[in-house]
Amino acid sequence: QVQLVESGGGLVQAGGSLRLSCAASGSIGSIFNAMAWYRQGPGKQRELVAQIIGGNTNYANSVLGRFTISRDNAKNTVYLQMNSLKAEDTAVYYCYANVWRGNNILTYWGQGTQVTVSS
Repeated sequence: QVQLVESGGGLVQAGGSLRLSCAASGSIGSIFNAMAWYRQGPGKQRELVAQIIGGNTNYANSVLGRFTISRDNAKNTVYLQMNSLKAEDTAVYYCYANVWRGNNILTYWGQGTQVTVSS
C-alpha cells in the first residue's frame, strides 16, 4: 500500500518562506511518473500549483518565480520551496503522484498540510 505523507506546513508571515516535503511509503516498484502539488484555499476549488515530470516543470501563473518544485527519485520524495509567500497562498496543500502499471496509471494523494500566511 503506497501512501504519500506531507510535512513542512505551518504559519508564516507574508514575505516568508516554507518548504513542503512529500515522501512515499510502501513499495512502488518503480519511480513515479508525475509528481505535483495542489492546493485548496478557503471556499475555492483545488488547483494545480506545480508539477514535475522527469526534469520538466510547470507552475501556476500565481506562483511563478516564487515557488520551486523538485524531486528526489531515490527517496520517492517531492519538495515545494515557497518563497515570498502571500496571504492568498493560504491553503491546504496536497501532494500528488502517479505511476504506470502496464497500460494503467495509478494515482496517489497525500492527506494535505495546512499553510497559513498572515498579512
